[in-house]
Amino acid sequence: MQFSKGRWRGSRLVDVKEDPYPFSLQLYLQPPTENISLIEFESFAVDRLKLLKVVENLGVSYVKGTPQYKQKLESELKNLQFPYHALLEKDYDRRRKDHISHFILRLAYCQTEELRRWFIQQEMDLFRYRFTQLNEDVIKKFLAYVNLTYDSVSEIEKKESAGDLRSATPGFSDSDVKDNVFYLVPFSDAADLVRVRRVYFLGGYAYVPHQDFLAILLNNYRTRLSKALAITARSLPIIQTDERLQPLLSHLSHAYVGPDYSIEKNMGKISIEQIDSLSVKSFPLCMRQLHKALRENHHLRHGGRMQYGLFLKGIGLTLEQALQFWKVEFMKGKVDADKFDKGYAYNIRHSYGKEGKRTDYTPFSCMKIIMSNPPGQGDYHGCPFRHSDPELLKQKLQSYKIPPTGISQILDW
Repeated sequence: MQFSKGRWRGSRLVDVKEDPYPFSLQLYLQPPTENISLIEFESFAVDRLKLLKVVENLGVSYVKGTPQYKQKLESELKNLQFPYHALLEKDYDRRRKDHISHFILRLAYCQTEELRRWFIQQEMDLFRYRFTQLNEDVIKKFLAYVNLTYDSVSEIEKKESAGDLRSATPGFSDSDVKDNVFYLVPFSDAADLVRVRRVYFLGGYAYVPHQDFLAILLNNYRTRLSKALAITARSLPIIQTDERLQPLLSHLSHAYVGPDYSIEKNMGKISIEQIDSLSVKSFPLCMRQLHKALRENHHLRHGGRMQYGLFLKGIGLTLEQALQFWKVEFMKGKVDADKFDKGYAYNIRHSYGKEGKRTDYTPFSCMKIIMSNPPGQGDYHGCPFRHSDPELLKQKLQSYKIPPTGISQILDW
């Protein structure tokens, strides 16, 4: 990929009949080779990052694959100008953007194991959504396009083997066998399914139903992407010598792409009296955990005060309210009014840009919370999904009345 300082003004580089991006679903096997401007480079990268953040947030707020989840994700794909349907004739520019932006974020997110893990998970969730939008005919074309030779079982063979397919596939009835597409997958690619006896196996091939076939593809994609990120990481020192790209790539891996809370707005203000009720029904788990610890202990250490204080500022708590909120709570513990004014009030005013460098700080992004200052003994900041013991996280989710299926999904991530 090459970059120029001017805007890209050319028409599409290839004829539609020779479209290098014929599907909304990709394995991103070949890196882009065309020239793009630095403006387009940054724009594509930021939009891709926004999309992956949306994928992450929707995975927390909804059960993946449900109608609500799909509707929300399709809407965001449209808003950010990414492909949202398998074969839209006039969708070339969206597919081009999708392809190029993926490779740009590879450069930004190959730098550490944590970044690679996050990037792979969001890309796999995006792949999963897009695959479920494809019909059988498009799936066949896609598999041929990416050189994956998985043939579907013919209707005649499926009818002849219906009894074996039903008995070997857990939960399947005769109608399920009839209505589902089965794929012939070599033993080496379906060993996990064969080992736990989830599929019919004959002549070196597993007869994999559609929903389990997606797991085969996801595993293939994860392996390819993980290897590609490792290769990209080895090449990164050369790329970082480019003074135009290094600052952009460094910024992307720690970028906050949410709302700009530093801009004063007339809407969205909250009062101290609302915080308790909002913490139960509206706060993300990390902030709910901090609020609960503050109410119980009447104190938070510095990391917790920074994370929670900036969050409260972001959702509309004014400086005067923040000083009152923290002072009242701390005075319920071992901190008197004089000690609070001398030891804590300055930091609160500082976070609102009223002391020191007068920087008007914004709330921490999820990535910043995950990547910096892991909590120690007696701390309550950080990300519960990243920093909590799985058993403790399970207990916490159960206490919040999360359904068992939701808890299982969260712990499987």
